[in-house]
Amino acid sequence: MLVSVPATSANLGPGFDTLGVALNLRNEVYIKKSKFFAISIKGEGSKNIKVRKNNLFIKIFSEHYRKLTNTNEKIRFKFTFYNNIPFSRGLGSSSAVIVGAIAAAYEAAGVAISKSKILDLALNYEPHPDNITPAAMGGFNCAVIEKNRIYSIKKDMPDSVKAVIVIPNRAISTAHSRTKLPKSYLKDDVVFNLSHSSLLVSAFFAHRWELLKIASRDRMHQDIRMKNMPILFEVQKKALENGALMSTLSGSGSTMFNMALREDAKRLEKVLKDSFSEFSVRTLDFDNKGLVVK
Repeated sequence: MLVSVPATSANLGPGFDTLGVALNLRNEVYIKKSKFFAISIKGEGSKNIKVRKNNLFIKIFSEHYRKLTNTNEKIRFKFTFYNNIPFSRGLGSSSAVIVGAIAAAYEAAGVAISKSKILDLALNYEPHPDNITPAAMGGFNCAVIEKNRIYSIKKDMPDSVKAVIVIPNRAISTAHSRTKLPKSYLKDDVVFNLSHSSLLVSAFFAHRWELLKIASRDRMHQDIRMKNMPILFEVQKKALENGALMSTLSGSGSTMFNMALREDAKRLEKVLKDSFSEFSVRTLDFDNKGLVVK
């Protein structure tokens, strides 16, 4: 089988742990039955021994496959990973692994499962729905957790807008960055984020792109995290001055997510490449398919 899962950009400014969108940059895993267990990794992590020995995909796949087939035998599959999503850059690499591994286990066991159920199971490994939801569903998603279930609404993204992402040459740890966030927030800041997040969702659904620059402002997490890499403020400023509809930290970083009209995307990409030559800058389509298993 082939399991394919897209990258994601989450939070999108004020939508902390709630909003996310899928990008057409995919991790793919080819799985076939074998007389013995084998693993091959190409792309991201191919030279990292830890990724091979402590492979999260294999761990999650094995847990679910053994439970579904009621067996404790060794897993006899050959896994070939084509990793295109950068590790620890705020583009949902872990979410792609989690969603893909659960889906693969059910497919291998011959048990049907819905994407909604995959998301509920994924909460055991990732307690926040902002990345795993678009990874499974594709498109733009607003998601909440209620009694260990994810409830979400998806909106397909049009091809009239593109993502222009800036990927720095070093990571920001999600776990570490969360420790920097305050334990409580002022009411004014909470109301600010509620209002801006609501406007952001409405703008995405109504294609009111001119509202995004205002709607994407945040007071809860973004600036605190960006201070770990101050040059990100310069990236954001340069993007907004050169055609970006919005510019937000992707997940907990270090990638910056910029959205632009299709006709402006390449010019914005060039400006960002020229200004930040040490970083990787890419223009991507949005993905509306999400998880694919075939």
